[in-house]
Formats: sequence, structure tokens, C-alpha cells
Amino acid sequence: MFVMSPIGIVTATELAFTVMFAALLIWSLANYLRTSFMHLHRHEGAELWQDKFRSVSLRLGYIGNTCWAFLFFPVTRGSSILPLVGLTSESSIKYHIWLGHLSMVLFSLHTIGFIIFWAMTDDLVEMVEWSRTYVSNVAGEIAILIALAMWMTSFPRVRRKMFEVFFYTHHLYILYILFYAIHVGVTYICMIAPGIFLFLIDRHLRFLQSRHRARLLSARLLPCQTLELNFSKSPGLSYNPTSIVFINVPSVSKLQWHPFTVNSNCNMEADKLSVVIKTEGSWSSKLYQKLSSDLDHLEVSVEGPYGPSTSHFLRHEQLVMVSGGSGITPFISIIRELIYQSQLQQGNSHVPSILLICAFKNSTDLTMLDLMLPLSGSSAQISGLQLQIEAYVTRDKEEAPVDTQEHTIQTRWFKPNPSDSPISAVLGPNNWLCLGAIISASFLMFLVFLGIVTRYYIYPVENNGSEEVYHWTFKVLWFLFLTCAAISVCSSAVFLWCKRQNGTVESKQIVNVEGQTPTTSPGSWIYGRDQELESFPHQSLVQATRVHFGARPNLTKILLECKGEDVGVLVCGPRKMRHEVAKICSSGLANNLHFEAISFNW
Repeated sequence: MFVMSPIGIVTATELAFTVMFAALLIWSLANYLRTSFMHLHRHEGAELWQDKFRSVSLRLGYIGNTCWAFLFFPVTRGSSILPLVGLTSESSIKYHIWLGHLSMVLFSLHTIGFIIFWAMTDDLVEMVEWSRTYVSNVAGEIAILIALAMWMTSFPRVRRKMFEVFFYTHHLYILYILFYAIHVGVTYICMIAPGIFLFLIDRHLRFLQSRHRARLLSARLLPCQTLELNFSKSPGLSYNPTSIVFINVPSVSKLQWHPFTVNSNCNMEADKLSVVIKTEGSWSSKLYQKLSSDLDHLEVSVEGPYGPSTSHFLRHEQLVMVSGGSGITPFISIIRELIYQSQLQQGNSHVPSILLICAFKNSTDLTMLDLMLPLSGSSAQISGLQLQIEAYVTRDKEEAPVDTQEHTIQTRWFKPNPSDSPISAVLGPNNWLCLGAIISASFLMFLVFLGIVTRYYIYPVENNGSEEVYHWTFKVLWFLFLTCAAISVCSSAVFLWCKRQNGTVESKQIVNVEGQTPTTSPGSWIYGRDQELESFPHQSLVQATRVHFGARPNLTKILLECKGEDVGVLVCGPRKMRHEVAKICSSGLANNLHFEAISFNW
């Protein structure tokens, strides 16, 4: 692997595919130019070199179209394609970003080239042409302006500081697709149709799933401004560690959806799904304040969960997990899975040993360690797991005074609402079979609709004995409308059928269970090591944890001292930390280290 600025961490496989994709684009451009120069279309009043300049500008747009053919695959969350190559939507989002940057450069050159050509040939009036029979230049100009707005607000500096601006602007993709399709026409829209087709199916299914309110059982509020939401889930819903869900809280924002890591384990907690939220922005801060008040019910919508198709980390002999701040949350789900595996196999050596290196800014952040155990922590026995936790508090030089009130976890229980339902798979247990049925049926329905409209509506207009041609724009609008109609009908039908099939199972779900939960955080072990602990799991975690104040982990020393033959190194946290760990693993100083980054923002 390589760590290269500004693209970040790149594996050898990614580098090889990037080189091949670049070769494809270069070959395509060269082939387009060779063919076009051999049969160059001459324009009145233009010199030969000007016509060649126009041809180059045109072919750059064709190459941008090739990038667009792949643009939507990485952002299809419930993709049927990505799992086949071991990818998830969150791990491949960087490919969407790379393709977006590349296509924007190509489309910008395409647009600027044509404007220069029109200016050189005194034909700027072409900029306001909306042709009836050919490419609409105005539609292309509108599309590029929308794309520029989306592009400029997607850069990290804008996205991190003004997320709402990025979020709302990026939804202009609907208008962008519309005007882009009108500009290029039906023939070239077919080139990018597969990616958009699968994306629209996924987007409609997500819309249908989000219309239902999820049943929120409880919330744990940690003193480090972190909260854990515990939802009811269908027992048939299965997911792997490091999965994520997207959450919408209408009382905070009706439109915003935010991704969060699932820290629960579907095997250990068959009827609950939990997520961890760190208050780092305005949305999460408002949610924390709302939950801190006296609420008896909170409306929440959930999309997902989405995650890896396998628990591939189990193959390693040892796991070294490096986290910074809230980056510990995906590792909680892994630790819970390994706790379950150790109970299932009764100490079998196949379960890897764990070294967790977690860095926090303040002492109160240590309370996040409490989330390693479920809300009913007594059910999790960790004695069979080889676990060592090295916690580093970087800003506090010494142990803070004991403050029981400051380090107390608050638990909020919510009253059930009949309209809320447990979280379940969007298409039920047979998710892949139903998704395949939707894709096949909607495509066939689209072809039938398109054939009927073409034969009985468009064809008679163009073959009535006159020279009339059906409007270019209307053809595109028919294509888009029939695509959306077929997807909407088939997706809705299969979704409702699956909901009806699974409705009887969900109706038997336990509505709510109130129980005694710990009020003292094991993260406050450092403040009261001599106090009597409440449960055996908490005691085991105390013995496995060592806290270092006023220090940062020496990652090079720690990783190179790992003696196992097969050590999986997982990292989640700030960009600088991920790059440092990646450089150590790729340095060649230790051949037993196998790196993997876990981060929604690579």
C-alpha cells in the first residue's frame, strides 16, 4: 500500500485498478480523436485547427461520460455489485469522490473548449440554443453550473465546517441528472444508465424504509458528550461488525441523515440494535440536549444497516485496533463479536487475541469504554477473551479528582408508540432474492413501457409522411419518466409484499423491557479502583485496562513489537493517525502486519 497526499491511503490493488482505468480513458480518447480526425466534420467559417480543437473538446465530454458510467456504483448503499468484490458503500465512497473530481475536470474542459470555439468562430449565439432535433447547449450549461455548485461544496474544508451546505447542495444531483440527460440525449444516457438504474432502485427502497419510525427503547448519555441509542430490531435482521446505519430525527432536522456505527452485536443482542453518537456538530449537539431533557418518546427514522458481508477479521491470529476519540465505536462491535465467538467456542484458540490502543483527549472520554458491554452487561462474559486495553489520555497529565456526579451515566427509557416498528431488513430475510426480482422486473417493465410509447406515440409522429421529428428533449423525458415509473412500481410492490410477510413476526416483538442498568461507568475505574464493582464483566474489563495520562501512544514501537505471525491492524480515527499506522504497516519493517482502515471518511 501507499500513503499519498492528497488521495490518502491506497492499496496496491487500488493502484493497479487506477492505472488500468487511466489507461482505458487514455485509449478511449486516443481512439475517439483518431476516428474524428479521419472524418472531421467541417464548420463554415472555421479553420482546420479550430475544427480539431472543437473535436478534442467534444471527445473530452465523451471521456467524462465514461467516468459517469461508474460514478453511482459506490454510493448505492444496498448494492448488489459491491459485495461481490468485497466492498461496502462506505469503504468505496472514495471512488465516488475520485470519479467526481475527474469527471468535473473533464466536463469543465469540455464546456470551456466549446465556449472558446464559439468565440473564435463568432458563433456565441450557440450558447443559448435549445435544439429540437439535437444536443441542447442550454441544458448542458445548466448542468455544468449545478455540477460546479455541488463540486465546490464537496471539498473537505467546506464539507467539515459547513456540512448543511454540502448536504443540501449535493441533493441537486436530481436536477443535474435531468439536464445532463437532456444535453447528451437518449443514446449516450444509455451508457451510464446501469449505474443510475441500480442507484434509483436503492434510493427508492431507502425512501420506503425511512417512512417507518423506528422503535427507540432507551438512550445512554455519557458524561463525555456521547450517547448510545438502543433500538428494537427484528430477530431476523442480521449484520456484521463495523456496519453503519443512517439516522434521521425529525425534531432536530427533517431532512438531514447522518451515518453512525452500529456497536451492538446481532448474535449477542438478538432483539436490539445500538449506535453511538459523539456530539461533534450542531446536529448531534441538539440531539444530546434533547435527550438530556425529560422525554418520554422520540421519533427516529433509520436506514440500514449497511456493512461488510463477512467478518473477515476473524481470520487473524491477533488483532491490534488503534482508535482516536469516537473512532473506538466500530471496534466495540468487533469486541462484542469476539466475546460471542469466545463463548460459542469455549476458549477455542481460533478466536484472535485483542490489543486495543485508544487515545482520548480528556479523562471523561474514558467513559466510552463502558460501551464495550451491552446495556445488560451481565450477559457478556469476557473471561474467555484475550483482551488488553491501553488507554491514553493526551490532555490530562494526572488523574482528576473523584467526582461521582460528573462520571455518572444517565439512562433514558422511552414509552412505546404503536406506530413505531422494530428495525428490519428493507426486503426481509430474503433480501438478495427480492432485490434481484426488483431489478429484473423493473427493467423488463421499463422495456415494455418504452416499446409501447415508441411504437404508438413517437413512431407515428416521425413517420407520418412529413419531415417532422419528435422533440429531442421529450424523448429524454419519456426515457427518464418510464425508468422512474418502472422502478417505483416494482420496488413498492416487492417492498409491501415483504412487509406483509414479515409483519406477523414483528408484531410478536417485545415492545419494551425496563431493567436495572449500571449507573456508574467502568470508564471511571481510574477514579475508584478500590471500590466494589457491580458485575463480573466490569471487573474483567478493569483488569484488562491500563490508562496512561499525558502521553500519546508510540505506535511504531507498539506495532513492531507484535510477535504474532498474522497480526491484523485496524485503525479508525483522525486522518493523521490512519496515515501514520498505514505507513508503519507498509514500511516493510514487519512482514506480519496486515493493515485495514475503518473510516467513513477515508
